Amino acid sequence: MRDMYELMERWGAWAASDSSGVDWQPIAAGFKGLMPHGKKSRLQCDDDEGLKIDGCVARLRKCKPDEYELLIAHFVVGISLRAIAKKRKCSDGTIRKKLQTALGFIDGCLSFLPLLQ
Repeated sequence: MRDMYELMERWGAWAASDSSGVDWQPIAAGFKGLMPHGKKSRLQCDDDEGLKIDGCVARLRKCKPDEYELLIAHFVVGISLRAIAKKRKCSDGTIRKKLQTALGFIDGCLSFLPLLQ
């Protein structure tokens, strides 16, 4: 079984380095690249793996937009789960459960990819 948290951290670093096709950029056109997202020294996944995860994240966006926003905020932008919980005015446990749901969705989606090819 793969470590989904570590996998998503590497994907978040990859996506933050402008390799992602997912439309998550919170910066207006013309200002891209002015503000870095997250830490630049994080380990990144390769492009093949990143594109596969991007496809799964795009599916998550359609099915569960709240969990999608949580993934982007935590893994791409680098906001802590506690800060997200505080902003949404809910407990850390609630945010962690939603993150677990999102990671399970991505894991399941990645599991089905070999069957679809």
